[in-house]
Amino acid sequence: MDVKSNLRRGAAIAAVSVLGIGLAACSGGAEENPASADPDDVSGEVTLLTPIFEGTAGQVLLEEELLPQFYEEYPNVKVNVDYTTYGNLNEKLTTAVVSGLVPDVMMMGVGWIEGFADKGVLADLGELGLEEDTLKETYNETIVEAGMWEDSVYGVPIMLDTRFGVARMDILEEAGYTEPPSSWDELIEIAEATTVRSDSGALERAGFDQLSLDSRQAFETMLFSAGGSLFNEDVTEPMFNDENGVAALELMTDLINEYEVEDVGFTSTDDIVNPLINGRAAMGIAHNNLWTQALEANPEVLDNLEPFIIEDSAPGMFFGGTFATVSNTSKAPEAAVALMNFLSSPDAALAANEQRGNVPALTELLDSDYVQSNRFVQFAMENLDVAQREGGPAQWLEIRGDFAPAVEAARLGQKTPQEALDDLAALVQASIDR
Repeated sequence: MDVKSNLRRGAAIAAVSVLGIGLAACSGGAEENPASADPDDVSGEVTLLTPIFEGTAGQVLLEEELLPQFYEEYPNVKVNVDYTTYGNLNEKLTTAVVSGLVPDVMMMGVGWIEGFADKGVLADLGELGLEEDTLKETYNETIVEAGMWEDSVYGVPIMLDTRFGVARMDILEEAGYTEPPSSWDELIEIAEATTVRSDSGALERAGFDQLSLDSRQAFETMLFSAGGSLFNEDVTEPMFNDENGVAALELMTDLINEYEVEDVGFTSTDDIVNPLINGRAAMGIAHNNLWTQALEANPEVLDNLEPFIIEDSAPGMFFGGTFATVSNTSKAPEAAVALMNFLSSPDAALAANEQRGNVPALTELLDSDYVQSNRFVQFAMENLDVAQREGGPAQWLEIRGDFAPAVEAARLGQKTPQEALDDLAALVQASIDR
């Protein structure tokens, strides 16, 4: 893949590079050092902490294709890369903050920026002139807000990952359906019609799979389709236990316990092959990288995979993603901003997304060959205006792990959906109030 450096495409990205002035002022007391218009005058050694170039292929892409292009533009900057995984990222970041050795440029997920910005770890990019309105010229509004905290910008999007409904149309057509469901009622009807059990009652094919996806993300997708929200507008109180949230969790539990379109344990997040690929499920909630998985595991099934928005009171689509941020204590702030600028530029971001099968955040990349050749990524980008994210409060990283046990308690009948969500809301409120 031939990826050309394109540091100055897009007004939002250009704003970061030319307005590096001010970063030094918020970098641990260093003297203010305005950014030069000449990249040759930008120098320093910076550390990049990243979870998105993991594995041999990712490292080759970053170190042999992308960084050489960056060095061509900024010959006096050296980048030291600290690779990690999403599973270890929070621990890495927390350890760095405690030790005081915070990486100059950090990639972090949606819902993470609020907590680290609140602790003063991240540079306020708003002080550099990177305004919300400027970013919205090249990114979807909701995506921009995911990189903000208290009305200031702290992160620039690089890639997104989404969750939405997917149907195996060959299976649906065998049952007499020519379109994916457009409502909860239709979802239940089609799921029941496509569920297959043996004579002994053992499940052979799930009508709707929710168990191969993280429980929190599955609930959030259904919550959004019910018209619900995780938190109130000023993010001071949980809202997921209102009638919308209860209806969403009731549907999830009823699909298993009442309509019996899936059994607990039939699929899991540890499955090597997604049940939509091998035909063990007729429909389900899936990650956009299901397209890439199918391309590798069974390309013949691609024509039968149809994405759809799960909808009841509202369209339900979840998005997460990865943002580039800059340390508030960087000793080489201009170099750090230049690197963040490069990584979020169209060509570099496109390369990063393509190697992971993810969704580019930049609106202009909808027309790229990669997006147009990947129907799930294309579908996600075309529907980002209805997508919603998780996170919100500064305590999100502390509380997000409590969602899965609550969902599981309802699925297993240990608590009613209302009880499970009320208990979860109490835990979340206590964390917010601390």
